[in-house]
Amino acid sequence: MGRNSTAGDGPVIVKKYANRRLYNTSTSSYITLEDLAAMVRDDVEFQVLDAKTGDDITHSILTQIIMDEEANGEQMLPVNFLRQLISMYGNSMQAMMPSYLEASMENFRENQSKIREAFEKGISNTPLAKIHETNMAMMRAAADVFMPGTAAKKAKPSEESSDGEIAALREQMAAMQKKLDELGK
Repeated sequence: MGRNSTAGDGPVIVKKYANRRLYNTSTSSYITLEDLAAMVRDDVEFQVLDAKTGDDITHSILTQIIMDEEANGEQMLPVNFLRQLISMYGNSMQAMMPSYLEASMENFRENQSKIREAFEKGISNTPLAKIHETNMAMMRAAADVFMPGTAAKKAKPSEESSDGEIAALREQMAAMQKKLDELGK
């Protein structure tokens, strides 16, 4: 999340009460999920706590905001993506997915201006195509590491990377897995 907050020295604390109301302790006012969505868009860091237990429920609130956005016609997540994401729960790659998705989104945001330019120009040999190709190669390498043979069956000849690229990606994936294993200890 962003660095900005109205509190100045940490995230804005939002308390969620049993009656589903959200209270912004920084502004001493009740807010809505739409207000929280606007805070995300404005890069305001916040944490949502259950008012009774003090538990951090930020994850579930952010998920609820996504569900509301998707239900209100702002669909961004394709059905196939959602199915694939759901299928990852309980899968051997589940532990790796948050890091991968975060890295992919960070890469996307860092290259957003290049991507916008690529869409405006409509050229296939652009940074967007290269970013997509890199992301797809990473996923194929990850799938091959955790589910041998899967990536090779699904890859089309035009999408296949050179053996050197795949080997490099496998090394990166192994290093990521090692870091994840160390973090899990």
